[in-house]
Amino acid sequence: MTDKGQMVVVTGGTRGVGAGIARRFLAAGARVVVCARRPPGAPVEAGGAAAEFRALDVRDAAAAADFFAGVAADHGRLDVLVNNAGGTPFGLLAETPVARQTKIVELNLLSPLHASLGAYEVMRHQEGGVIVMIGSVSGTRPSPGSGAYGAAKAGLENLARTMAVEWAPHVRVNTVVLGLTRTESSALHYGDEEGVAAVGRTVPLGRLADPADVGDACVFLASDAARYVSGAALHLHGGGERPAFLDAASVNH
Repeated sequence: MTDKGQMVVVTGGTRGVGAGIARRFLAAGARVVVCARRPPGAPVEAGGAAAEFRALDVRDAAAAADFFAGVAADHGRLDVLVNNAGGTPFGLLAETPVARQTKIVELNLLSPLHASLGAYEVMRHQEGGVIVMIGSVSGTRPSPGSGAYGAAKAGLENLARTMAVEWAPHVRVNTVVLGLTRTESSALHYGDEEGVAAVGRTVPLGRLADPADVGDACVFLASDAARYVSGAALHLHGGGERPAFLDAASVNH
């Protein structure tokens, strides 16, 4: 399976990281469908091509199954699913209503499960396919202010590894574990431009990730260059986070 001519679906692909992923696949010559509850404010375009938009609430399992069956019927196949839809507002656990926490887990863990099952039902009847989960470093470390989200992302990575075993050898499943990323919503998490720059300086590579960085990782995992990569977690975090004790210590600066 090569990049050119692939049929790709990106959930939550109308803005932010999802749009960045969609654009990198378009630039690689793929046909791309993006889905979200609402259409994008502007077309998602790259390389002289535009992504097709289809409405979908990824939390609706039955709608997800119908969605992927429809994409396959209209386009002849489904090669790649990128489970990008997700996110969370800031909220400490003891101050966040249980109903909201439940919805966060539903969006970030159960929705990718539903979408993957819908995609697998198509992929298992063809020569195979690729599923990429968009994870988060929040699932690999304590995540104050986003506890339910972090727990869901930890579960998502485990789910991907299980799918990689159960659905082998025809479907490869991997996770991109995403670190701090700059999007249209960065101000909500990091503050103004000065805050964004300050947060970027905490990353060893000196900046936040760009959605195009995430897209390139997804294109790689969907390509023949990654044909023997399955059940893996690709950490896209610019080197991770500097241990706090190094700055707190009174020696070895």
